[in-house]
Amino acid sequence: MENLDLSVLRTLRDWRVTGRRALLATVVRTWGSSPRPVGSTLALRDDGAVMGSVSGGCIEDDLIERYARQGGMAGGKPVFVRYGITADEAHRFGLPCGGTLELLLEFDPDAAALSQLVARLEAGRLVRRRVALADGLVTLEDAIEPSELALAPDSLANTFGPEYRMLIIGAGQMAEYLATMALFSGFAVTVCDPREEYRGSWSVAGAAITSDMPDDTVRAFRPDRRSCVVALTHDPKLDDLALLEALHTEAFYVGGIGSRRNNAARRQRMIEHFDETEASLARLRGPIGIYIGSKTPPEIAVSVMAEILAVKNGVALPRDVDVAVAKAGQA
Repeated sequence: MENLDLSVLRTLRDWRVTGRRALLATVVRTWGSSPRPVGSTLALRDDGAVMGSVSGGCIEDDLIERYARQGGMAGGKPVFVRYGITADEAHRFGLPCGGTLELLLEFDPDAAALSQLVARLEAGRLVRRRVALADGLVTLEDAIEPSELALAPDSLANTFGPEYRMLIIGAGQMAEYLATMALFSGFAVTVCDPREEYRGSWSVAGAAITSDMPDDTVRAFRPDRRSCVVALTHDPKLDDLALLEALHTEAFYVGGIGSRRNNAARRQRMIEHFDETEASLARLRGPIGIYIGSKTPPEIAVSVMAEILAVKNGVALPRDVDVAVAKAGQA
């Protein structure tokens, strides 16, 4: 499954290039509980077709009614609309108790600017899209690092980045479950396994697969701050070199499967044979996943995906869900 922001922008570009009227809705402010975070986007075509989401569905229904069925997509400068101000509205629009959100609606965004934005994103660039509130004029700027949506008195700036990427070392059963969840979470997934007996039975559509050696694959993958590398083979000859390469990149998550004992042995090998130190291995995660008592491959994959998403989203997990800590407490 493609990164949702890119799907919205690419779909909106295609509509506008063919001359269809459309609007872009962006969540710019929320108060209390909100079903979608600030920066979420939705594209709406003049016939009611929708791509993306700004709520659980009720606000989308209202936008379709007001701006497609009732002909409200008349163009003009961007406008703000707010939902959930009263308890009745919160109930009507399916917002959590006390929830309110505000959208910026851009009518008929420029097709050329959308094409430029999508092209930059497809090339792996991080882009800040700035829209002038007075007239809807859009400017694009290369961004150095991801940043939160910024609403100023005269403009709105939203930063869009290339897809999050996951590199999985090993094409076994658990890798299939993890790859499936990663794809549905918006990651572009690459699987590396030089072993034909594993690679030959791979069955997850949408994930790229390579037979190159894992350390070579990591170098070619060029992990950045929107990348994670997960080693799942249990084979030190495959996992260790890949993890060593990944640790010297900007990958936001680097981890390998294995028990507490196996992970301790891996760290010792890296220190003794590859001149690593405890400090240089500080980012290496293992045992990976959060502790949910998982025993089966799909449950373990769930725990690993949950940890990856927590790290991606900047959530500090409590110590009692750390696998090593939890299992040590049971010993």
